[in-house]
Amino acid sequence: MIQQRQALVTGALGDIGAATCSRLRKAGFHVIGVDRGTGTADVDNFLQLDIAGLHSDNDARSRCDDILEFTGGRLDLLVNNAAIQIVKPVEALTPEDWTVTLETNVLAAFWLVQRFLRLLRSARGAVVNVSSIHAFETKPHFVAYATSKGALLTLTRALAVELAPCVRVNAVIPSATDTGMLRAGFEGNPEGLAELGRYHPMGRIARPEEIAAVIAFLGSEAASFMTGSAISVDGGIGARLHDPI
Repeated sequence: MIQQRQALVTGALGDIGAATCSRLRKAGFHVIGVDRGTGTADVDNFLQLDIAGLHSDNDARSRCDDILEFTGGRLDLLVNNAAIQIVKPVEALTPEDWTVTLETNVLAAFWLVQRFLRLLRSARGAVVNVSSIHAFETKPHFVAYATSKGALLTLTRALAVELAPCVRVNAVIPSATDTGMLRAGFEGNPEGLAELGRYHPMGRIARPEEIAAVIAFLGSEAASFMTGSAISVDGGIGARLHDPI
């Protein structure tokens, strides 16, 4: 009897996380969702957990045992999707801003890989880290976020080299995606959001389902020879030269 494939998705209540959970369930995975918030998710099991606490909170770390119980001793795919985005000018960033950004966006991804490495190796599984176009092209007030997403790409490559051939580790790099987090940044400025879409050669921002499709691909056997890769899903904006003409 073939045991059902198991996937763990962090940030499961966010738009990309929710789309990823749904996509993976349709692909036949038993999906465990983790999020610091509460709500309804298209998952088989849900655990409310702030993954920023995995760095220093013993209670948060011990709650990973709850995830272990949900997996039934198997984990085929870990999707490190949860993130926090603090938008502030350099002079306003605080030590607390940096701490929560790095602990959520980078360190939690490492701690989860480390915690479930035995299961991932046993399943010859995969890790997909959700980075951001800000790792390459950014703008003012995104210093902490951009730095964390760049670090996540470096973590992806380092883990891929060390964990091969038993565990594949790849990253997806979205540009602007139609999420609550993005729309909050354009509250009261619908024309600004529309203009952002027009900047993309594809003429719009991404849908969460389009990011989820690439995450699911990287976690599938169709990507069995891919590790250490960073796949841009950016509507071409990463290739565009922003001259004034």
